[in-house]
Amino acid sequence: MIYDFAVIGAGMAGASIAAELAPYARVLVLEGEDAPGYHSTGRSAAFWEECYGGPGVVPLTLASGRYLRDGGFLTPRGALYIGRQEDRGGIDDFIDSFAGTGVTIERLDRNRLAQLVPQVRETWCHAIYERACADIDVAGLHQHYLKALRQAGADLVCRAMVSGFSREDGAWCIHTEQGDTYRAAEIVNAAGAWADVIASHAGARPLGIEPKRRTVVQLRVDPEAPAEMPLVLDVSGGFYFKSDNGRLWLSPHDEIPSDPCDAAPEEIDVAMAIDRFLSVTNWKIEAVERRWAGLRSFAPDRLPVYGPDPDVRGFNWFAGQGGFGIQTAPAAARLGAQILLGLPADWLTEEIDAARYSPSRFSEMKERRTG
Repeated sequence: MIYDFAVIGAGMAGASIAAELAPYARVLVLEGEDAPGYHSTGRSAAFWEECYGGPGVVPLTLASGRYLRDGGFLTPRGALYIGRQEDRGGIDDFIDSFAGTGVTIERLDRNRLAQLVPQVRETWCHAIYERACADIDVAGLHQHYLKALRQAGADLVCRAMVSGFSREDGAWCIHTEQGDTYRAAEIVNAAGAWADVIASHAGARPLGIEPKRRTVVQLRVDPEAPAEMPLVLDVSGGFYFKSDNGRLWLSPHDEIPSDPCDAAPEEIDVAMAIDRFLSVTNWKIEAVERRWAGLRSFAPDRLPVYGPDPDVRGFNWFAGQGGFGIQTAPAAARLGAQILLGLPADWLTEEIDAARYSPSRFSEMKERRTG
């Protein structure tokens, strides 16, 4: 059988775009692990946060919000970006950078900040509040897309690690380490941290999509973290933390370059997270109960990459989605499918400029530099 599309990867990216393609085409999804979502998707502390990823990601985030709310995948939380007196300029720059994007943020004074985060140290005196921020049911959303792709007739094969490609009679032959070969007219590269590796196998030029390790720890603290506390982020990008059933999930907001791998936390990153946390709050840490790490993959300009490769016919990108791939999944997958199928925009994508995320932008940048 020759499929219309073979999607490489069954994490949130692969599952979502396969679900959008499957009603219109014969779709195969190949996953290298024993089950979908083993890497970044299964390790995410995801939240839907309007400013996360920067102004260039806002259109995808806002468009996805309605889909996520209507589907019951969001639980309201709110978010606070906080800073010290020396961060006042950073607070101003943050607000200015999102002017006109459609996000809803407001300044809070020190008293209101202390009410929302009762253990915050007095030196943290500036805050920006984003009321719309919500937790995402990551597992529920992932299963939603896996169920949708199956119901639409797509085939999902796990333990199918892609080792190479060849061409035969105009179709791709996809070879796996397990010794199997699958055929498809087009490839969709949704391989996350392995996106550039898959591109090289197919003869496409890697775009410089770099995996970066992110560490998260779960803390037991005294007193218990209040359930209603918002997500708290350093406006300078040094940490974030949120409450979860009386515990705290904490990250040093690290971005450590990594090879594609089964990421594991490093003790130095755990120690850095705790050190930063203690400089911000008066909580007493009673135990580090869990620690984990995942890879977030970024293109050089930190925007996602959706669409056909400019040089290799039949090879398509759906990658480079950093830490915002889950919160933008509905709009990104719809947009990606519309690009590949030649379908018009709909209510979910009508406000999004697809050209902004095209793989061809890197060729254009190179031409401008050499010209």
